Amino acid sequence: MTRPSCSMTGSPRWRRALGAGLCAATLLLTGCTGSLGDPEGGGGPVPGGLPGGAAPSQVAGRSMFPRLSHAQWESTVRDLLRLDDRPGLSASFTSDPLGGVFDNNEAALQVTPGLWSDYQRAAEELAAMVAGDQGKLERIVPADLPAGPEARAQAFVERFGERAFRRPLTAGERGTYLALFDRGKELFEGEDPFVAGVRAATEAFLQSPHFVYRVELGAGPAKGGLIPLSGYEIATKLAYLFWNTMPSDELLEAAKAGELSTHEAVRGYAERMLEDPRAREVVSAFHRQLYDYEHYHDLNKDQALYPEFVPEMGDDMQREAELFVDHIVFEKERGLTDLLTSRTAFVNDHLAAAYGVDGEFSNQFKQVELDKAERSGLLTRLGFLASRATARQPDSIHRGVFVNLRILCAALPAPPDNVTGLPPGEHATNRERVAAHTGKGTCGAACHATMINPAGFAFEHYDAIGKYRTTDNGVPVDAADVYYLGGEPRSYEDAIAFSQLLAESSEAHACYARRWVEFAHGREVGAKDRELIKELGEASRGGASTKELLLQIVSSTSFLTRVPTEAQ
Repeated sequence: MTRPSCSMTGSPRWRRALGAGLCAATLLLTGCTGSLGDPEGGGGPVPGGLPGGAAPSQVAGRSMFPRLSHAQWESTVRDLLRLDDRPGLSASFTSDPLGGVFDNNEAALQVTPGLWSDYQRAAEELAAMVAGDQGKLERIVPADLPAGPEARAQAFVERFGERAFRRPLTAGERGTYLALFDRGKELFEGEDPFVAGVRAATEAFLQSPHFVYRVELGAGPAKGGLIPLSGYEIATKLAYLFWNTMPSDELLEAAKAGELSTHEAVRGYAERMLEDPRAREVVSAFHRQLYDYEHYHDLNKDQALYPEFVPEMGDDMQREAELFVDHIVFEKERGLTDLLTSRTAFVNDHLAAAYGVDGEFSNQFKQVELDKAERSGLLTRLGFLASRATARQPDSIHRGVFVNLRILCAALPAPPDNVTGLPPGEHATNRERVAAHTGKGTCGAACHATMINPAGFAFEHYDAIGKYRTTDNGVPVDAADVYYLGGEPRSYEDAIAFSQLLAESSEAHACYARRWVEFAHGREVGAKDRELIKELGEASRGGASTKELLLQIVSSTSFLTRVPTEAQ
């Protein structure tokens, strides 16, 4: 973990004064061991509850200080300050490199000097905004604060601090932030002393590592080789997984009351959290990143060949994919099998024309059933097909690569540095051109001939914008091939049959489970995750819904405990 610097060089006088106190708060990470899970902190596990279940050999090590992603920071600030909308300040933050498939990978979420400055500026702006708006101020200052300036200040610091840090403040932290609150009248001369104190304390809380990071120290000593997380830490993990934001007041109260102390209790809370609309946003974000919706935009298609294609179709394709996933996961409460095989679609006038669906359509989306001879699940939808195609032809290679990497988690070698595009072939089909080009050994028979090409050729019935076709260059389309699944060669005649084989395969379900484990933990999976992934994959293949997979993950020992630092 990269900790923020305490350098205040070049800062205005008031920022340097406030910064002196902030440095003490910043360095609390090195002195707070043992402070969580004690009687003052509360929320620790009860005897007979956590950890239980998995052995230490089945729990992978992870960071004790995962940083909030920019999206999580936005939602957390909104909810902490009780704003109506996300502030949008992270749009100007130093960007994070993509760490793997998902944007919450802890390995990529570092606090660089530039980002630390971004946090400082945002904290100053947000604190000033709240202090300068009576309505916003009243939202974070409870009406029942006690009388008297000292008691009032302490009550604010304790209540706001508990929400900012997602757990009660320690005695030392209370003292630090009360001192900063008291200095507010010096730092912001001319303001009401209480308002100035709120501004100073709020600015400090927003820059603290306990706000920027999700600190997971654990609740007390190791049990059975694993350290159980405190109730507050579990509440925080649940909130950021299901809502991508801080715990609600209700969830913090549950942690305080010790109601997250068993696997069953955690599962029960998780079930209720999945009913919140925010859970749909997170599930949508998972699939958006896994299935690369961003590639649906800025598509370039030859207007002479595809006059019906308009730039807005990229947005339409993403919206269709989002509605489809939401329908499968939340309305039907199904999982990967249906994602790969369902013919239910949501189309507007643009998409209906490309799908060849009859009826009256407008710019509003309508639920329809697609032709069972032409469509089956997400791999036969316009977004995937059009985004993996050139301006004129299907891109069989990239379609095959996507299936291998994102659907099957297959290991493919990197393409060679001197790889070239497909040569023109006016009298050849797309499949013939690809087979001739890749047959020259661009990555060897092991990847193109047995993995990439067979997976890509299954989609030869779909042109460059995803429309169904029966001929290519005057020749009947050939979409038949063989792919090895379960160690056996499995033949298919087209994408419909191939999607069904994928939906029945252990590889596809294990891959889907693996991606959820990555997303839920915010890190790459390792050897110690193998058993959990196997169990989840088998459950998925047996018909378990996506929601059920999530419930199994959050109630697992690997989610609710951590490995001692010395064992990592």
